[in-house]
Amino acid sequence: MPDRPTRRSFRDRLPFGIGARDKPRHFLEMAGVVWENRDNLGYAWRILKNGVCDGCSLGPRGLRDDVIEGTHLCLTRLKLLRINTMPGIARDVVEDTFGDIGRLRAMSQRELQALGRVPYPMLYRRGDRGFRQVSWDQALALCAEYGRGPAGKPLPADRWAWFCTSRGISNEAYFVFQKAVRLLKTNNLDLCARLCHAATVAGLTETIGVGAPTCSLADFIGTDVLLLWGTDLANNQPVTTKYMVHAKRQGTRIVVINPVREKGLDTYWVPSDLRSAVFGTDLCDEFYRVRVGGDIAFLHGVLKALIGAGAVDRAWIGAHTTGFRELEQHVAGLGWDELESDSGSTRAEMAALARTFAGARTAVAVYSMGLTQHAFGVDNVKAIVNLMLSRGMFGREKCGVMPIRGHSGVQGGGECGVDPHKYPGGGKVGPDTARFEQLWGRPLSAEPGLRTAGLLHRAHAGGIDFFYNLGGNLIDNMPDPDYMREAYARVRFRVHQDVVFNPSTVAEPGEAVLVLPAQTRYEHAGGITSTSTERRVRFSPEIPGRRIAEARAEWWIPAQVVAAIDPTLREVLEYHGGTAEIRGEMEAAMPAYAGVAAFAKAGDSIQWGGTQLCRDGSFAGMPGEQARFSPVPLPHRDIPEGRFLVTTRRGKQFNSIVFSDRDALQGGRRRDEVFLAAEDAERLGLRVGDRVRLHNEVGSMEATVRRGDLPPRTLQAYWPEANVLIPRAYDPVSGEPDYNGIVEIEPVAAR
Repeated sequence: MPDRPTRRSFRDRLPFGIGARDKPRHFLEMAGVVWENRDNLGYAWRILKNGVCDGCSLGPRGLRDDVIEGTHLCLTRLKLLRINTMPGIARDVVEDTFGDIGRLRAMSQRELQALGRVPYPMLYRRGDRGFRQVSWDQALALCAEYGRGPAGKPLPADRWAWFCTSRGISNEAYFVFQKAVRLLKTNNLDLCARLCHAATVAGLTETIGVGAPTCSLADFIGTDVLLLWGTDLANNQPVTTKYMVHAKRQGTRIVVINPVREKGLDTYWVPSDLRSAVFGTDLCDEFYRVRVGGDIAFLHGVLKALIGAGAVDRAWIGAHTTGFRELEQHVAGLGWDELESDSGSTRAEMAALARTFAGARTAVAVYSMGLTQHAFGVDNVKAIVNLMLSRGMFGREKCGVMPIRGHSGVQGGGECGVDPHKYPGGGKVGPDTARFEQLWGRPLSAEPGLRTAGLLHRAHAGGIDFFYNLGGNLIDNMPDPDYMREAYARVRFRVHQDVVFNPSTVAEPGEAVLVLPAQTRYEHAGGITSTSTERRVRFSPEIPGRRIAEARAEWWIPAQVVAAIDPTLREVLEYHGGTAEIRGEMEAAMPAYAGVAAFAKAGDSIQWGGTQLCRDGSFAGMPGEQARFSPVPLPHRDIPEGRFLVTTRRGKQFNSIVFSDRDALQGGRRRDEVFLAAEDAERLGLRVGDRVRLHNEVGSMEATVRRGDLPPRTLQAYWPEANVLIPRAYDPVSGEPDYNGIVEIEPVAAR
């Protein structure tokens, strides 16, 4: 049977959770945010009140959203607020700190960010002592110089690399960015979604015909069963805890399937809900522990139990799907011993979840990077779809799959065409090239470009001359950071368009690195749009407040860079009507975004596709409008004797932006801690607080031992610090990295 939530002690039931050990101190942290923004409180309040959230992908508009009534505000958004309100880097800091490249490289991401906003264009040449200020004219001239070959023409298509992040980036910036790149006749551009949900896009597109969430966030509330698979919503999308509180009050059963028992999913105190803030809310009803990489085996086991109990909806399957017979035969051929061994679970547990699922009229499956960040991430997604199709959990209210995004703009980034194989709206490079040539009036390359890993591998081989980073921190974010530093150092010229500095910005270049100051989303004249995880496109207006004098709009900078490289393109990259003109072009290019051209005020929004996709079992993107079952193979992940599987966790951070060393939701105290099962600690003779060395063929790190609620022979360490242990392995279909590795662990003698 599944584990039940841990019974709370008397101390944990004290009002406001004041006795609980592993609990965020919401109100104390809010006071800290006020203090941090004390020099610009008026502007901070206007951003919170009127802007669309630039934190996670749920995207509340101001202090409200489209899910439930009342005020919605989370600490993730509050902790990111300072990036918008901080002043530019002071002149004396530029002269002192930025004049010493070694000093900059010794700083962490948090220390670099704390220095302030990028105040003006800054240049570092290899061999210089540090960065120096340049004018915008000089910056664009440098881009033109490095962006042209010996004949004065733009570089060949294979010598470019363009990468874009997603936190706070607008749809307008994405659209202009990818258009500008493609006008250079290259498709070597990619988005940070490659690192988190590329497997989702591929897996869902191949099975249900659309690479997006099929339901709305409101479907959480009142569904019979809410399945949380490979995700920690309380940590990464905290606003969802309020949705789950309301769901529980309407009878929703919450089921968690994870290798690690996340305490924030057991019990949470929602500060904006009085009852929950005072007494806390027990969220999880059933917990199933699955070994890292064991989800497909577990899902096949649940299906095997469903089929054996006659609990699949054969009438719906016959009317709306293909491939079920092949899947049924595949599952029938899998023995329970094999499924138990590969999943790390038991037949009884798989049967228990099957009974819960069989008894549900409606269900929503929410999953995240615990499923996608594997070398078999696409197959993981397909296996989730198999389960949901087996009982027709698509196209109805309170039903569907919700691959929940982490960044405020990432859903829109993919939809607006920041992809080496796809144009805005999902058109394919090659078959749909002529349409965009006609739309933009210029010839384009019909050859798909390289994905992020391919761009970095080519850079490492010396094959990239010009690498443009719109935000992002690839050195911290990618596996094997030493390899990434080497790749960056072999690129002649790098551009980093950003709001603040980070470790990637200060990495050694082949010849030169240029940093260009960008505006935040709240500073854009004419406002911007952002697309949330539920496909809702919202307008966020310009917010009056302090400005960085030389910062420029996110969409304007790449357009001007490309126009400087090839002046013949300037005419099609000038948007004298600002973001309103860009939205008009977006609507022409992307039928799903119909209506965005008229956006002009706070509250304007559309939800493309409606509240549920695949209505009434019609899968419009598939042949015959029928979904496809997938008999995916079991991915055997064996751990050699004497070694451990290390997987990564997030805690008190937003992507690689770390807020604090203390992971209050899981009891972590330091970023260099490693969690391991009590039985492993006892077998190795390790006590809490002991220092150990984790190492493999990729690298090594020292860590402090903490006990965790983990499967045996599994370690969990914080990301991105643990990237030094993660090999360069990628899903062959989606190109998404596998953020897991095999390591040895040994004690470190006390110094």
